[in-house]
Amino acid sequence: MLEFHWQELFFLLGAGFVGSFVDAAVGGGGLITLPAFMATSVPTPYALGSNKFAASIGAVTSFFTFARSGKVDPKILKLMPLSFLGSGAGACIAYLLPEQLLRIIVVLALVGTACYTYRRKNWDGMGRVDAMTRSMAFGMAAMAWFLGMYDGFFGPGTGSFLIFGFLYFGYDFVTAAGNTKALNLASNIGGLIAFLLLGRVYLAYALPMGMVEIIGARLGAKFAIKKGWDTSAPCT
Repeated sequence: MLEFHWQELFFLLGAGFVGSFVDAAVGGGGLITLPAFMATSVPTPYALGSNKFAASIGAVTSFFTFARSGKVDPKILKLMPLSFLGSGAGACIAYLLPEQLLRIIVVLALVGTACYTYRRKNWDGMGRVDAMTRSMAFGMAAMAWFLGMYDGFFGPGTGSFLIFGFLYFGYDFVTAAGNTKALNLASNIGGLIAFLLLGRVYLAYALPMGMVEIIGARLGAKFAIKKGWDTSAPCT
């Protein structure tokens, strides 16, 4: 039986605001929110599912903020089903693993992802994508599927990995961030549906945290769009 603690909720609300702001601006907010969940009394499977619930609410806000500003390439929307299905598959894999093994994997993945995003200092995009070649389309489709699966299984760092990927394919930073929000939205929803069906979401924490993430995600997305972001700066 899961226990409710007010101090844990307030701690998660603060982590949710900061994490959603960071995630909307540069990606990687899950490196804040998931460790926060794991620092509470919530078991690891419920931490993953509850974090996915809150992140999904923030992802909706981020996506529509970028989309209304015209910072999402319409061609990327075709890749959203791949992220959705991949995430659902990843969540099912997480469900099938024993909790102790899952916790070890999650902790190791958190450390590895944090090190990677800290060391990845500069991936400059060309600033334009004139045409979608076959190799680009295949590469982005593979990225959508595998990072969608990663997001459903684990989550933190997905936004940063997607931004790096879109920068590699030639997008400027803000459009890369907008494209990331589209795929992130799909993978968050895919994973969330799987976790809900599997009964691995603790709504007493996830729902209020998600409400706070709406505010953080909106402010973070507006900040990134307004600043245009300096691609020579570190992406963490």
